[in-house]
Amino acid sequence: MLQHIVSISVLGLMFVIATVLPVNMGALAFVGAFLVGTALGAMPAKTILMGFPADLFLTLVGITYLFAVAQNNGTIDWLVRLAVRAVGGRIAAIPWIMFGIAALLTSVGAVSPAAVAIIAPIALGFAARYNINPLMMGLMVVHGAQGGGFSPISIYGGITNKIVEKAGLPLNEMATAFASLGVNLLVALGLFVALGGMRLMRTSSQRQAVPAAGGVGAMDLPFQARAAAVIGGGASPVGGSMEAEARQPGTPYQYLTVLGLLALSVLTLYFKLDIGFVSLSIAVLLTLVSPNMQKAALTQVSWPEIMLIVGVSTYVGVMEKMGTIAFVGNSVAGLASPMMAALLLCVVGAVVSAFASSTAVLGSLIPLAVPFLQQGSDVSAIGFIAAMAVSSTIVDVSPFSTNGALVLANAQGVDRHAFFRKLMVYGMLVTIVAPVVLWFVFVVL
Repeated sequence: MLQHIVSISVLGLMFVIATVLPVNMGALAFVGAFLVGTALGAMPAKTILMGFPADLFLTLVGITYLFAVAQNNGTIDWLVRLAVRAVGGRIAAIPWIMFGIAALLTSVGAVSPAAVAIIAPIALGFAARYNINPLMMGLMVVHGAQGGGFSPISIYGGITNKIVEKAGLPLNEMATAFASLGVNLLVALGLFVALGGMRLMRTSSQRQAVPAAGGVGAMDLPFQARAAAVIGGGASPVGGSMEAEARQPGTPYQYLTVLGLLALSVLTLYFKLDIGFVSLSIAVLLTLVSPNMQKAALTQVSWPEIMLIVGVSTYVGVMEKMGTIAFVGNSVAGLASPMMAALLLCVVGAVVSAFASSTAVLGSLIPLAVPFLQQGSDVSAIGFIAAMAVSSTIVDVSPFSTNGALVLANAQGVDRHAFFRKLMVYGMLVTIVAPVVLWFVFVVL
């Protein structure tokens, strides 16, 4: 028991140090994984490194590299202009379009990180170009992906329904699906209002576009355009020329890049190939077509953020191997009061999922609730499953989860440390508040 308390305390200490001091938490987490794993878990280095999330590392590197290539050759900028034209200049509609597309992708079977990896770079590029709050835009994408995540044909929905059916508990697939969509939609609406959405509704695209030179949208422009703006003191066309610019056809290289992005979607969503390998392969092929133009792309990969995410994930992996996660879950499930056990399981699911796989959390914590759900207690099995499912996935906005990490890695024109802290604060707020509210709504009421 002592080793579990110490490992949790070390994780909390890392949070404090990384918040107070400008130290990369990933580096702290790697050291913590080594010290805790060696001293308390008696693990050799090889066992500790088994917790290193190679798939997540490759996903983050591949996606950020591919979209750095697309950004430098002007493809992202071109797609953003086409999107503005498609909605008639009503840029306030774009965050909701991103929410809807992300929800649609996950509802038909895409894994949530894949949907976010495809949509977030374009959404955040749009946010930089039109001075939209990047936090709001990124969170809209994540909540959209989570909102559609529990349809009967989705990954989360399929896993949850199989676990519930195997346990012999009452099953209502659509209750969980609509609970997830409804909660995430309400949260997205609140974020839209709180983070500048009302201002966007009063602003046209011509007035909102940010100049390239010196503006927060500068990083969203093609490499050559940014260089020309800096050398010549110019700015990106705004006002009336934006419409003319949107009508201009793309270059052959931009069409090839769009073809690559479409291939990424098809190969990962339909053929279920690994998104990290696929995105990196497409990025390398595009680089081979024009190697001189893309020299800067690799330097634009978000290495500090990747270090942060994989470091924390490695430490959580050590905690899992030590049995700390299972210890906490079993301790909660053993409580005498079923209602209180339901609440604490929702809290544990939210906390663990903020750092680890939501799929793994659903697969491990729902079975812990089977005994008291089968005892004929006052806890509704359908209500608890809905609360547990949403609690364990809505927290994926945390910068330590794959979805949150993708938002952090693809944010443009922001102070990275400040943006990370905002994501972390929001993630902590959701982790604390969401399970309690969801428990009250779906279990108590």
